[in-house]
Amino acid sequence: MTKVIVTKHDNSIVEIECDGHTGYGVQGEDIVCSALSSIVQTAILGLFQVAGVNVDYKVNEKKGYLKATLPKDMDDATRHDCDVILNTLMLGIMDLHEGFSDFIELEVR
Repeated sequence: MTKVIVTKHDNSIVEIECDGHTGYGVQGEDIVCSALSSIVQTAILGLFQVAGVNVDYKVNEKKGYLKATLPKDMDDATRHDCDVILNTLMLGIMDLHEGFSDFIELEVR
């Protein structure tokens, strides 16, 4: 199971952490794990390349671990861009969680 922890501050997402493989299928062929990874990694690319934010990013593919933390000192326009990207990320994760809750645990703090 993949545990996804989304941390918010002042109603904005400031960190996302994914830990573990979903176990839906064989590792490397697991469509649920692949879908979750694609959603999260695309959002992180958006933070870097669209919003221009230097995200603190850690990943360990073998363990199925990924953590992205946003910097605290962002101007309002950048924070807005991050909110749009990360709220879209949440829609994707919540949709996957709804369909595959036996394989994805979602916690919002």
